Amino acid sequence: MIPEIGQFALALALGTALVQSVLPMLGAVRGNVLWMRSARSSAIAQLVFIGLAFAALMRSFVVSDFTVANVVENSHSLKPMLFKIAGTWGSHEGSLLLWVLILAAFGAGVALFGSNIPEALKARTLSVQAWISTGFLSFLLLTSNPFERVFPPPLDGNDLNPLLQDVGLAMHPPLLYFGYVGFSIVFSFAVAALIEGRVDAAWARWVRPWTLAAWMSLTAGIALGSWWAYYELGWGGWWFWDPVENVSFMPWLLGTALLHSAIVTEKRDAFKSWTILLAILTFSLSLLGTFIVRSGLLTSVHAFAVDPERGLYILGLLGISIGGSLTLYAWRAPAMEGGGLFTPVSREAGLLINNLLLATATGTVLFGTLYPLFMEALTGEKLSVGPPFFNSTFVPMMLPLVLVMGIGPFLSWKRADLKGVLQRLRFAAVLAGLAGLATWYLTRGGPVLAYLSVALAAWLLFATLREWALRIRLFDVSLTDALRRARNLPRASHGMTLAHTGLAVAILGFVGSSAWKSEEIVFVQPGSVIQIAGFDVRFDGVERVSGPNYIADRGTLVVSREGNFVTTLYPERRSYPVAQSTTTESAIRSTLAGDLYASLATPASETATDQGAWTLRILYEPLVNFIWIGSVMLVLGGTLSLSDRRLRVGAPRRVARPPSVATPAE
Repeated sequence: MIPEIGQFALALALGTALVQSVLPMLGAVRGNVLWMRSARSSAIAQLVFIGLAFAALMRSFVVSDFTVANVVENSHSLKPMLFKIAGTWGSHEGSLLLWVLILAAFGAGVALFGSNIPEALKARTLSVQAWISTGFLSFLLLTSNPFERVFPPPLDGNDLNPLLQDVGLAMHPPLLYFGYVGFSIVFSFAVAALIEGRVDAAWARWVRPWTLAAWMSLTAGIALGSWWAYYELGWGGWWFWDPVENVSFMPWLLGTALLHSAIVTEKRDAFKSWTILLAILTFSLSLLGTFIVRSGLLTSVHAFAVDPERGLYILGLLGISIGGSLTLYAWRAPAMEGGGLFTPVSREAGLLINNLLLATATGTVLFGTLYPLFMEALTGEKLSVGPPFFNSTFVPMMLPLVLVMGIGPFLSWKRADLKGVLQRLRFAAVLAGLAGLATWYLTRGGPVLAYLSVALAAWLLFATLREWALRIRLFDVSLTDALRRARNLPRASHGMTLAHTGLAVAILGFVGSSAWKSEEIVFVQPGSVIQIAGFDVRFDGVERVSGPNYIADRGTLVVSREGNFVTTLYPERRSYPVAQSTTTESAIRSTLAGDLYASLATPASETATDQGAWTLRILYEPLVNFIWIGSVMLVLGGTLSLSDRRLRVGAPRRVARPPSVATPAE
């Protein structure tokens, strides 16, 4: 009965979305306030109905209701409760239900917290959001019903993919979806503004908090996914330029550009057309990712390789959403006023360079992701565009961006004194150069690009701290006065400082773990000793252990350095009988300086296994934890900015022009 209630709730949500997609829009055209205000109640009702459906599906997983096909295919009675709950979004149908739930949540968020948004703009925005909901709710009900029954019900389920039975990945999809589905409301704001024919500073201020919320969540989702891949998959890497990784990374890149472009639109009434285009393209890339993951084009641990007919449905939605919005943009954008003028040396120019580099980098990743798919479709040949291509094209484009990021906050609006800016940055430049030289002295090996990257990361770090110190006049006034000035700074300023510092820290992690990584893959027996990065690692053998729904071979590695005991590592190979698959559980000794990473690979042969011999992978990855420390700083910086009162309640209100009064004829 509960699954039927969930399915009925989805049908009610679709009906509500249909009404919301039409009535408020007509109200905005006719000036009917009652119709426009219906968007608020319908957006909230839509969230309630979809939330009820999601709760019904989650309840089916929690109680192991094996009359529901989705539960049978993605759960098991012995699975830990956390992963039963995570199974709710571990399938194509369940993840799509989570997709539309987040879509409705953002619409309801605007309805509830957008009191300072003009009635007509809010009505149009919520109608556009309902258009998207209508498309995906119909897709869910017609092709991907999460409540489909199975009869007779089996005694137990097939279990969730063991690779997904991990705490990190349990949280990864909700964060990721909240991120790139969250850009839907920014898209809706952009389309509504195009329909209305008006984009101004007030519009940019209303859009910024929603963009920031989506960007923060997407940042957290990507970081959590890379952390999961690092410790779970057993290969010791945190990013492989997998196509499914790329489709979440591209909206992040354009979303970052959108955040900065919206600032220029708000502060200087410039970049209006460009900001609208970025809003459209950012969500379009999210839709493209949805199509690639669910169309059957890819087979990946991340992807839902499903019936290609579902892919055609999503392709139709993709064509209507992207094609329709870009057509509207082509019609309306030329009429938008250019906004404030600025010189080539100004904050506007710096942010323009930022946007151009991010957009070009996005195009590069898009080309590398789609080119193999197009070539396979045209010629039938399977091509591989992997890390060498992306590392040689994407990374060099990011280095000028880091350089500009250090300078940009020092530039004033409209016109800046470049000589004065460079004088204030001399100390940061000297420290950056010293950091590069110190790295060269300590490592004496590695690509030149790695040393340049370290120097630029140090440049960004010291330039960011220098800019913050100048804001509070640190060392120029008493410490008490400086702290008072820091407290009085807008939270968005602190957020920018923390986010830019976090990026500098993450770059150090990217470079250190890639350029100076040590790796040994060896065939070992009990008593074997491997030497790596100054550590002695002794293999003491493997024992068989049992988990709640798996059986594991657990290795024991005793780590010492210069004869002194350091730690003991326990890598595992887990076998899941129900799912009939095997996973690698790495063992990691983590410090700020670097990680000692160990994983048991597939035994060389059954005979070797019987004799206690295994294939062992040992790595030492310098500074790798800086990646996730920097990512946390990015998210915290975004959180600080989002908490700025000016973004929450201080958005400007549009003031209607007073009607002209005709002079009576004398």
